[in-house]
Amino acid sequence: MLGTDAGLKPEHLVYGAALTTASFLCVSVMSALGKVAGQLTSTGVVVLFQNLIAFLFIAPIALRGGWGPLRTQKLGLHILRAASGTACWYALFVAITMMPLTNAVLLSFSAPLWMPVIAWLISREKSSTATWFGAGLGFVGVVLVLQPHHHHFNVGTLFALAAALLLAVALMSVRWLGATEPMPRILLYYFLLSTVMAMPIAAMQWHSVPARAWIYLLGIGFAQLFAQVLIVLAYRYASSVKLGPFIYTTIVFTALIDWVFWHHPPTLFVVVGMVLVIGGGLVAIRGTSEAPLASVES
Repeated sequence: MLGTDAGLKPEHLVYGAALTTASFLCVSVMSALGKVAGQLTSTGVVVLFQNLIAFLFIAPIALRGGWGPLRTQKLGLHILRAASGTACWYALFVAITMMPLTNAVLLSFSAPLWMPVIAWLISREKSSTATWFGAGLGFVGVVLVLQPHHHHFNVGTLFALAAALLLAVALMSVRWLGATEPMPRILLYYFLLSTVMAMPIAAMQWHSVPARAWIYLLGIGFAQLFAQVLIVLAYRYASSVKLGPFIYTTIVFTALIDWVFWHHPPTLFVVVGMVLVIGGGLVAIRGTSEAPLASVES
């Protein structure tokens, strides 16, 4: 769920915030549809249609001026973004079939907390004290959500944490791509490469898809498409720095969906963990926004 500040209109933060919130509502709906679809077909099939449908709609728009948008000197970063993004969604879709939707999404969207660690490991980018403090605060929240005092262990937790790390890599890669690449090219390469990467997995896991599963698969694809379109529109009205914190509305929307449709009210540990993860993430994002962006050559 990512964008660049290119092509900004005169700033209108209210419009930007509304569009960003709608985008992350689509992400929450997509996660919920993925939980249902995962019980009807394989995760590989879910990830394939998530990207294929979006690609079929994005490609004609991005290529309406010819094949020029495909020309890039950042192919390595495009591949990194697609690989990490595809693997992230695969891990999340697996996790949400094994644990409450809220817990899986909360752990997965702790990604901004991992970003300063990944930035340091990849490019030795230094983060501010506020960023590290926010990350530490958020990690305390993650521990509360994991509830290590429980004697049983849900393997879905590992998939959710893997999704968080992979999402952090995807966020960083788009941050680097956004410095030089136009958004249509970023989206086109992402959906194209993600579709290609998902095909062999879907083929290996393919089995007869029930008729009602197609409704959910189509819903996942269109939710992905709308989420991307809305976030691109949002970044025309306000910068990614100002809109970045709205990523956490996903957690709130997901908690409400999980409560209403799966009757999983968040426990006290999850609520406190949610507050710490969101609060720590906001501090980390604010600290990161005050530091200069690092560039990475592909």
